[in-house]
Amino acid sequence: MRRTQTFAIATILPLALSITACDMSAEDLDSELVGEQDKASSCSSTQGAQVASGLTTHFRQYLNANYPDMDFARDDLAGGSFGGFISSSDCARKQPVIFVHGNSDRALGGTLGGWEDSLEYFEGKGYRSAELFATTYGTGSASDSASYYHSRDNLTQIRSFIEAVLDYTGADKVDVISHSMGVTISRKAIKGGYGHDLLGGGDYNLGAPLTSRIDTFVGIAGGNRGLATCYYTPGVPTCAPTNGFYPGYVFGFSVVGVSDFLEELNSSSRYEGSFRYSIWSSVDEIVGGGCLVWGSNTCRVPGHTAEKKYSSYPYGHIGVRDQTPAVQYQMVANHNVP
Repeated sequence: MRRTQTFAIATILPLALSITACDMSAEDLDSELVGEQDKASSCSSTQGAQVASGLTTHFRQYLNANYPDMDFARDDLAGGSFGGFISSSDCARKQPVIFVHGNSDRALGGTLGGWEDSLEYFEGKGYRSAELFATTYGTGSASDSASYYHSRDNLTQIRSFIEAVLDYTGADKVDVISHSMGVTISRKAIKGGYGHDLLGGGDYNLGAPLTSRIDTFVGIAGGNRGLATCYYTPGVPTCAPTNGFYPGYVFGFSVVGVSDFLEELNSSSRYEGSFRYSIWSSVDEIVGGGCLVWGSNTCRVPGHTAEKKYSSYPYGHIGVRDQTPAVQYQMVANHNVP
């Protein structure tokens, strides 16, 4: 572990330059990824880099030229991002993995720790900065947790980042590993389409689905059907009945009034990628209710391929992320649930 497992739990919870640098044939690019998903050919340079906090200079140059209006680096935060090639002779030798944090968290560090433990494990399996990516949406402050919701800005940040990593690396597909609110943020970013955020400028369109560009999607401790902790607090932005986690209420024999965002998100399934996995815990203190809302499991990604369940501590809301990097790796690298 890179850090002491202490934290405060939040209250609710590519450029042609990059591609041509890789000595890959069309046949290589079209080859199927298997096993640990190494590219069929290697980079023209054998140099590698351990992942450090912040985007690499090479990736920043690409983003400045192609996404000048997006702040993916998040230099306003310690640990606001990571990933990128270290030079023009670098490239992704493994299928890139994009990590999406949860409510009031950040890419690395902060009160909730970000993806430090997962990053360390994936590095141990041979991944480098060219293949591991993350940005931060929102303020990255745990004190703002109740104000987080599925906003236009948050969704656009993650949607655009996924598109940027795909283009920058030249990868046919990427993997996405998400936690907490990052699960539902990522699902909508991949699904695309229309949404409405009154506080964020009204109607918006994220574009066509990215389903065909996502190999494996991992959702950890998500509130896919809402949060039990939101039953009685629909006035809090995180729990709002428009773009929050409001789970609705029972009327007669039906559950009605579920968050508009979640209703649309769950109106179809199996769009998150070729392989879809859930990791969850029945002792998740943030999702609450044993991961049940009105008798339905909210932590499972609807239509998932398979799941990994835990039922004891230390697999709480943060522990089920930080204690499972080996499981996350097996899911994305080998499409296997250990």
